[in-house]
Amino acid sequence: MSKPVRVAMIGLGFGAEFIPIYQAHAGAEVVAICRRNEAELNKAADQFGIEKRYTDYDAVLADPDIDYVHINSPIPDHAWMSLKALDAGKHVMCTVPMATTIDECRQIVEKVKETGLKYMMAETVVYSREFLFIKQMYEKGELGKIQHLAASHPQDMDGWPSYWEEMIPMHYATHVVSPCLGLTDALAEYVSCFGSGVVRDSIAEKSGNRFAVETCHVKLKDSDLTAHIWRFLYDVARQYRESFDVYGTKKSFEWTLIENEPHVIHTAKKPEPEIAEKIEVPDFAHLLPPEIQKFTLPSEIHDADHLSFVQGGGHGGSHPHLVHEMVSAVTEDRDPWPNAVTSANWTCVGLCAHESALKGGEIVKLPEFTLQK
Repeated sequence: MSKPVRVAMIGLGFGAEFIPIYQAHAGAEVVAICRRNEAELNKAADQFGIEKRYTDYDAVLADPDIDYVHINSPIPDHAWMSLKALDAGKHVMCTVPMATTIDECRQIVEKVKETGLKYMMAETVVYSREFLFIKQMYEKGELGKIQHLAASHPQDMDGWPSYWEEMIPMHYATHVVSPCLGLTDALAEYVSCFGSGVVRDSIAEKSGNRFAVETCHVKLKDSDLTAHIWRFLYDVARQYRESFDVYGTKKSFEWTLIENEPHVIHTAKKPEPEIAEKIEVPDFAHLLPPEIQKFTLPSEIHDADHLSFVQGGGHGGSHPHLVHEMVSAVTEDRDPWPNAVTSANWTCVGLCAHESALKGGEIVKLPEFTLQK
């Protein structure tokens, strides 16, 4: 075997969930962790037995023992941290979204091309058991021809860190964009989005956005398909739901309306009462190396009280799949999925959607740099 890929974890709230996975993976090693709060940094480092501890990100990047950084910092930090790491010769895996502006996405794509380094946006949905199940059905031809895709991500962010109050709904849309585009490995060509309703003044002042809900149609490039996605963050009564619906000529998959209830498959040409069938989606741990298969299970969640897991249902067992994909990409010297261009396309869908909403639904084309795989 080649020597393990050496990782530095940046941000240790949600990020701490990944440390035991890396430690169990035969091809990886967490050699350092970084957090601004030194007391919390030492607490985590002691818990996981990690020697190198940094409060300064620049010091992490100066460490020659680190192959790549796994960034789990607050959203405003994603772009500049990714760019600095690439400049320092480090590969990057960064939690979503890639950035908060189109120009930042462009800079990251250009920097990856310039350096030849790996970049992966750690989008949980396209490694969730539900997505892997639907993708398996699609690849086996069980869905028939795909006719439409839809996804919703309602979430009440009251009680989350205050920086979320500065967030625009479609600027955090990758959880709904990614499955709609990722199923057929498509890119988005253009969007049309409407805003609906209003958020309270305190949220509108911080975010610069008054829309309570943003709902968008996405045209898939080189395809007859469109997808419908919608998002909200505040002031709408709805249980958390991170859904993905697929409509085909033979079968369709619909996400449950209520968390922890079965999903539904509709099969064409059956007697009407038999068309809909409730199903339990299987786990896909068998796709992983044996030593990290257990981490698809909720019982292995490090902090079961973290709001990201309480509302996110453990992210569909995606975390070990994300780790394995990035480690494998570095080891095999190939692009991870999603790579920088695909990550930029998925992220820019939301950025362009909000621009469209501000223009009353006017069509906005995705930037050219996101359309070249």
